[in-house]
Amino acid sequence: MLNLLWIIIIGFVAGAVAKLLMPGKDPGGFLITTALGIAGAVISTYLGRFIGWYQTGESAGFIAAIVGAIIVLVVYRLIKKKSSA
Repeated sequence: MLNLLWIIIIGFVAGAVAKLLMPGKDPGGFLITTALGIAGAVISTYLGRFIGWYQTGESAGFIAAIVGAIIVLVVYRLIKKKSSA
């Protein structure tokens, strides 16, 4: 349970950093970006476990969470861009 809480906290910070690194007009604003950061941290944690970078009970590092958040943010922007066009 604490592991999931830690992933959420890291994801929150990673989402904020991803927003700072990728400025621009995001549909949804800061809350959506933060949620995408949490999703990026969760995805990078489970992907890292699948690949073998992390053991069970370990969460993704801060850099991996930021990279995951940026990837999720880019995909989100592409989806929103296509749906609005």
